[in-house]
Amino acid sequence: MAFALGNGSQDRANTDGRSPLTAPRARSGERNLRVVGLVFLPVLLFGLAGCSAAEAPASSPSTSPNAATPAASASAAAAPVSTNPPGLQEAKVTKVVDGDTIHVNIGGQDYKVRYIGIDTPETVDPRRPVGCFGKEASQRNHQLVEGKTVGLEKDVSETDSFGRLLRYVWADGEMVNATLVREGYAMASTYPPDVRYSELFASLQREAREAARGLWGPACASPSP
Repeated sequence: MAFALGNGSQDRANTDGRSPLTAPRARSGERNLRVVGLVFLPVLLFGLAGCSAAEAPASSPSTSPNAATPAASASAAAAPVSTNPPGLQEAKVTKVVDGDTIHVNIGGQDYKVRYIGIDTPETVDPRRPVGCFGKEASQRNHQLVEGKTVGLEKDVSETDSFGRLLRYVWADGEMVNATLVREGYAMASTYPPDVRYSELFASLQREAREAARGLWGPACASPSP
């Protein structure tokens, strides 16, 4: 009977394939592996995180939509005006008087218009001699506006002492006043309070003089209005 019980205990101990002596060692080994795993797992995860951070491309700094932009330079402000401003009054040119004066039709009525901020040499005043480059200035004004529908831009004053409308005149997307100064057909001439483009005209006159254009050239030793 004792032998039979002994064999039964051995049989039960061997049902999982381990001897009574080896089973405790196996459980001890498993515990050791778990301990080692718990120790090295954080190290492994930290290393992987470091690699990922090193491999990620650096993002370029984004531009804030509210970031301040550089202010326009003085030279940009002095660039020739070549875009029609809003609010222009349309008028049909019916006659070119000289380099800086025209007649226009607005709503069936005739108006005489004097260009603001410029003077061209005299050609029609009987009290004064024809100025140097005056005829050329008149011819150039004919080319720029004659028979065209133009845009009239008011500054401050409505008329001058002669009852002429004071206006900047726009034709084909360019300000005629500025074109005449830039090409050397007119001189900048400022009369406050109408000074909206006075700095532009002064800059264009310097450009024309330095390039010896038109009335600033050798043909006119001393330009006169």
